Amino acid sequence: MKLCWPRPSALWRDAGRRFLRDEPATYSLLLLLAITLAVIVGPWLSPYGYASQNLQIGASAPSIAHWFGTDPLGRDLLTRLLYGGRISLAVGLLATAVALVIGVSWGILAAYFGGRIDALMMRIVDALYALPFMVVIILLTVSFGRSMLLLFLAIGCLEWLSMARIVRAQVLSLREREFVQAAACIGLGRGAVMLRHVLPNTLGSITVYATLSVPNVMLLEAFLSFLGLGVQAPHSSWGVLISQGVEYIEIYPWLLLFPGVTLSLVLLALNVLGDSLRDALDPAHGGT
Repeated sequence: MKLCWPRPSALWRDAGRRFLRDEPATYSLLLLLAITLAVIVGPWLSPYGYASQNLQIGASAPSIAHWFGTDPLGRDLLTRLLYGGRISLAVGLLATAVALVIGVSWGILAAYFGGRIDALMMRIVDALYALPFMVVIILLTVSFGRSMLLLFLAIGCLEWLSMARIVRAQVLSLREREFVQAAACIGLGRGAVMLRHVLPNTLGSITVYATLSVPNVMLLEAFLSFLGLGVQAPHSSWGVLISQGVEYIEIYPWLLLFPGVTLSLVLLALNVLGDSLRDALDPAHGGT
């Protein structure tokens, strides 16, 4: 008897249709694409360098020459905002990618081996959860110096814990499903079952978690930069610009307004996108 399962692409086609019918999610996606394109292309088109100073004008309010104004060193805020967006988005995407690689691998292996190995691996996750994040970041900074690469790795290596738990729970649930047991009955090895049938069915949860992790990582980077533990001069990020804007909020409010609004819009759009993907990939909507 030949066993037949629905093509995996059907889930993604249906999810895509539901996603496109969600107007807030569509607008959020367009906003993110526009901001991403702006931060990639904008600094090249700007007539000002991100580190170019003009002490003669100092901190000036928004004008035709400087749309978002300038900081106390006469640097164009729009150019620095676009340049800083590259770093903030890179931190969010790369740190999330590191977290996904470690978390997915850890969760699948724990569920694959089961028993004592599973218990040991998850106790390691619990132990790492108990570590104070800020202390770990400070120790890494003191030991290895401040660098953006270290920031990517540090955030990614600590963000994977939740993903490992999510993937492990999904795999343990899927192992008992009929199609997985049927695949094992026709002679597929445990590794092949995991790769061909279990892992593809966890991609929905992984995608949603990744989308929701990017804003968390970006907010964490902004917080670390605000404390002076993140991106260091002469580089800038949205967190660095916000930290600098707080110092001059009473006399130069635009230095905080524009980076704060930009970061808030991106975080809001990513969260809306993640919520929409979660709803679109929810099997309960399969009949709609």
